[in-house]
Amino acid sequence: MSGRKGAAYSAARIAARVAALGKEVSRECEGRRLDVVVTLDRGFIFAADLMRQIDAPVVCHFVREEVRDVEDSGYTRREVYFGSGPELKGRDVLVVDAVLESGVTQEFLLRRLGESKPRSIRLAVLLDKPAKRRVALEPDYFGFRTASNQVWVGYGLAAPNGMGRNLRQLSSGANGTPRKSGKGRKI
Repeated sequence: MSGRKGAAYSAARIAARVAALGKEVSRECEGRRLDVVVTLDRGFIFAADLMRQIDAPVVCHFVREEVRDVEDSGYTRREVYFGSGPELKGRDVLVVDAVLESGVTQEFLLRRLGESKPRSIRLAVLLDKPAKRRVALEPDYFGFRTASNQVWVGYGLAAPNGMGRNLRQLSSGANGTPRKSGKGRKI
């Protein structure tokens, strides 16, 4: 990440932290089946790497949030919807997302999944941004805690222009847009 302003986590540092999280989750699972619920689009790379580090039977489910503006008594309010969730009654559940900021969306999802009466439900996030929290929610597992209000790019997180999800490292910057490396050919 030469020449970049802002914080950065190398691919090696991310891999080491994800491996440690996987061991922690495995210890707490005690070999029981774990149903992993992955939030799309941001959480897929973190979830894939984390699941490979968990030493327990894993079943993977995906959910995608949809945000809608709803008219109510002359006021517009924003609501979050998720498609139908998996059947989780009596199961140990791990919800995986990339970033925990306000916590509003994750809290809603956890409540919704909890309606099916799982045995346990926990939250794992790659980046925890507690300064931006609007609800009383803390992750059970987190990769890195950051105070940065900047956009994070890489390791599954995209810049505002949609680029950068495929970067192995994770970095923040003024606009989160990945810099060109100068390598490659012009077409």
